[in-house]
Amino acid sequence: MKTSELTGAALDWAVAKCEGYEIVRMRGNEITFLDRTEDGALSERHINYSTDWAQGGSIIERIGITIEYAADPEKWCACIMADQEVYGQTPLIAAMRCYVASKLGDEVEIPDELNKEK
Repeated sequence: MKTSELTGAALDWAVAKCEGYEIVRMRGNEITFLDRTEDGALSERHINYSTDWAQGGSIIERIGITIEYAADPEKWCACIMADQEVYGQTPLIAAMRCYVASKLGDEVEIPDELNKEK
């Protein structure tokens, strides 16, 4: 699938892959991954990078993704050091697509379960 077309659970899945998380469950729009707590224990967490600023925002800050409103009234533009420029309907969608494109390229193989979301 084209990175520029990723949305919802498929986009969140791709971001989690970039973050190096092991996906443990996919049910519709809900994805759970394994994470380690500060004391080293494993825990399951839900991911919503493309809709939750607490999750996606930390990536934007860490990577240095720039977001601006584009000329098209329904689009936002995100870029990483002028190397990658990607658009989306919201700032988070644009930024997460940009992050995925910078790590995985313009095409991403996503699980069949997420291909059916469209």
